[in-house]
Amino acid sequence: MGVTVKAVLGKEKYYTEVTAGENQLITDEPVDKGGQNKGFNPFEILATSLASCTAATLKMYIDRKEWDVEKINVEVELENFPLTKLCVFKRNISFEGTNLDEEQMKRLHLIADACPVHKILTHDIEIQTKFS
Repeated sequence: MGVTVKAVLGKEKYYTEVTAGENQLITDEPVDKGGQNKGFNPFEILATSLASCTAATLKMYIDRKEWDVEKINVEVELENFPLTKLCVFKRNISFEGTNLDEEQMKRLHLIADACPVHKILTHDIEIQTKFS
């Protein structure tokens, strides 16, 4: 699946309008980094991608199995260590309004790891850049 996202940053320091198809969001930097904290920062967007993809992937599987789950909670903490070039994602998943057994939980763990964003982040990544 290919996507195209366009980010436009004008004169207002770090305030960026991001468009994907008909959808738009705002990114910014925190005040302590010189921004105005008017939107998610880039690291929050990266963690959001993993959290939302995990939740959607789990929901699709749960619905297909017709398991009764009222709510899926996915919390992702991202820690970046630029000096060692290490980035750690800590993902915590919980469910509300359900009585999932141990076997179901084991299966859901495998399904969470099968989310497309998880796969991208755990495989080789190549970034090609051109200026025009």
